[in-house]
Amino acid sequence: MTAAGPGPTITATAAGTAPAGPPLPYAQAGPAAAAAPRPARAARPGGRRPLLPPRTVAGRVRALTAAVVVALVALLAATWIAVGNARDGVGVIGHDAGPQVVATGNLYFHLTTMDAQLANALLIGRTEGLDIRRADALARYDQSRLAAGDALLTAGKLADEPSEERTARDSLNALARYERLAGQALLLDQRSGHTAGPPPQEVIAIYRQATDLMKLDLLPKAYNLTLDNGTLVRHTYESERRAVQAGQIWVIALGVVALGLLAVLQLLLFARFRRLLNPALAVATAATLALVAAGALMLAGQLDHLRTAKTDGFDSLLALSRARAISTSANADETRFLLDPGRADTYEQVYLSKSQSVLYRPATNLARYNEAVQRDLGRTDLDPRRDRFLGFLGREAVHGGLAGQPDAYAEVLKTYRVFQQSDSRVRALVDAGQSGRAIEARLGGDAGFSSDRDFAAYDAALRKLIGIHGEAFKKAVRDGDAGTRGWDVVIPVAGLVLIGLVLAGVRPRLAEYR
Repeated sequence: MTAAGPGPTITATAAGTAPAGPPLPYAQAGPAAAAAPRPARAARPGGRRPLLPPRTVAGRVRALTAAVVVALVALLAATWIAVGNARDGVGVIGHDAGPQVVATGNLYFHLTTMDAQLANALLIGRTEGLDIRRADALARYDQSRLAAGDALLTAGKLADEPSEERTARDSLNALARYERLAGQALLLDQRSGHTAGPPPQEVIAIYRQATDLMKLDLLPKAYNLTLDNGTLVRHTYESERRAVQAGQIWVIALGVVALGLLAVLQLLLFARFRRLLNPALAVATAATLALVAAGALMLAGQLDHLRTAKTDGFDSLLALSRARAISTSANADETRFLLDPGRADTYEQVYLSKSQSVLYRPATNLARYNEAVQRDLGRTDLDPRRDRFLGFLGREAVHGGLAGQPDAYAEVLKTYRVFQQSDSRVRALVDAGQSGRAIEARLGGDAGFSSDRDFAAYDAALRKLIGIHGEAFKKAVRDGDAGTRGWDVVIPVAGLVLIGLVLAGVRPRLAEYR
């Protein structure tokens, strides 16, 4: 109400209402002022926000599930690659380069046998009543000639390098030239009609051309074929072995990561949803553990199969095949020693060199070598694994773990000692001026002993030892092939099952947030 009268006019306010005062500062503004928008924060350079872990339970479950799936995929991929490496290693050693090396190793033996039987036929002449008949020597020559041709054709087919194909082709051409010279020598020898002993000089001259062609051309080419493929096998073995070992480590490491993530996911679901156990995740965890264990054991087995195929099989087959071929060639040098007196000293020295490559004993001449062999191999307390020898035979003492190998190896050393003793007796007869008896002793006449029979016994013992290592090689390759069989199906099926179980385990929990 307003009072009339003189003086200032006074306006009344409602009872209990304070008079209006000065404006309040911003900090004390009312609700409308407090609700005013805050100034926006400055954006980060590049417009990106920092990556932060999910703040919600559902987000954490999704992120952890994705991590589990990624770990499982990585585990399966590592297993797949490791299985492929193991399969490649067995394939090269057991089905590709390995058999090719064995074939070329047999080639070397067949070539040396050809030249040995040619020398026997020329030394026998038309004499009958010997253990070795001329017809038998020629039959063995033909068998070795056909086998050498087949081995060369096989080596040419298996060759995957131009240099190997060229070497195989050149070897076939050289073999044809050798056969032509051998045929000429045999024809002239037959026409001469000589008895057991050195043939006419014209026959010896042609035989020298043939045997020089064999020693200087054919045998080096055969050795190069063996060497090239042997190097490939060794390099492949080392690379694949390292790859399988690395794969085994990756499988175990990624398996541990996957199992750890599955355990964390299980604990998260227990803590947030009060579920003591998620059945699907429990099965996935157990299946992952089984997959890792099976994969690691399979790869360990493949490493063992690779080692057996390479060390007890391939390496021994190669060394023993070389020992057999060189022994055959050395035995032929004994024949050449009697066949060609003009080169007797050369053949004696070559015999010593070949014998030392088979079983090394320090000696400066053949007589001292034989003394060392008789002394060292004749000891009653001889233990090849303790008393190490050098040479192709010496290195085989370390493989005593194979069934039957120790006895077979001991028999090889025993018969080798007898063979060397017979050779020494043949040369002693020649030195005594009894060349006729020496030839009978070489070919199996009435000399009281036969160098050829003693060599045949040694060769049979060597073949038995080769057979033991050959079976070990084949078994290791079969086991290696079987070890990876089925994993092409196991890995993808396991991946689908494991990922399906993980998703089945988390999907009902995530559905609770919808």
